[in-house]
Amino acid sequence: MPTNAEAGGAVTNGGAAANGGAATNGGTVAAGAAGTLTIGGDLVVNRIGYGAMQLTGAQVWGEYPDRDAGIALLREVVAAGVTFIDTADVYGPHANELLIRDALHPYPEGLVIATKGGFVRGGYDYSTLGAVGNPNYLRQSAHMSARRLGVERIDLYYLHSGRAADAPFEEQIATLAELREQGLIRHIGLSNVTLEQFRTAQGIVDIAAVTALYNVSNRAGVEQVPTSRAGAELLAAAEASAVVFSPWHPVSIADGGDPDRITAALEPIARRHDATVRQIALAWQLHRSPVILPIPGTTSPAHLRENLAAAALRLTPEEVATITALVPES
Repeated sequence: MPTNAEAGGAVTNGGAAANGGAATNGGTVAAGAAGTLTIGGDLVVNRIGYGAMQLTGAQVWGEYPDRDAGIALLREVVAAGVTFIDTADVYGPHANELLIRDALHPYPEGLVIATKGGFVRGGYDYSTLGAVGNPNYLRQSAHMSARRLGVERIDLYYLHSGRAADAPFEEQIATLAELREQGLIRHIGLSNVTLEQFRTAQGIVDIAAVTALYNVSNRAGVEQVPTSRAGAELLAAAEASAVVFSPWHPVSIADGGDPDRITAALEPIARRHDATVRQIALAWQLHRSPVILPIPGTTSPAHLRENLAAAALRLTPEEVATITALVPES
């Protein structure tokens, strides 16, 4: 499986846009313009998904303040051709999953909703965030997510963190494998794990997806979260295993600490394509690897359309190489 951009465009399964097409700032190009990829061998989704985390209160705590607008945005997401929505039980907590159900249930055929369990949150302050790996807690979390989402089986369920210290990591994965065998989970994913944990999990059960920090400004992760430092390593491992890699902060240009330099490098490319810098950052993700499934999040319909328009951008191999070389891959 190729690890770098192919000549002339992203490696997809039937992208709709012609090579060389531009994605303008106000574009309404559907999410399917970049083609599709397959999760776990049977879930086919368009290559730009939607991360719903921002549809909560401040600091991802509490209800989204404009519930009607949140419902309208989620419906626009699906109407625009997005077939993959990412959420988690800790977003709110719980409020994000409930909002998705209120907006979209009964779900249209082909829509995949991924959620996560394993984090707990004790209040507004981020210092109250912790990781729990107790098998009974993980079982409860998965059952309750299914109930809130209104599904009998969760298409993709992530262990939200590899940092829980109250149970061995292997036991946590075995718990999810048991839930998969019971039919509550269709496919298992991993979030915020090390490369070693990824490989350990693969030795226990099939892993369909992995998510980590990876973007134009940061490929190694964040130092204050040691288990997410393996962005580029996890991408390479995902490619080798035909596992979907879903980068978080996919359009960020500030995670590496030098946004001015990143912006300066991307601006001339953006001008050539009549696009924004963040559209170029998103298009680079699609060109970077055929297993990448970015999940940009927004609360703005205009920004949603802007993100989806990036699916039609066709960067040249030279442009992709220039962006890839901006920061180290390790």
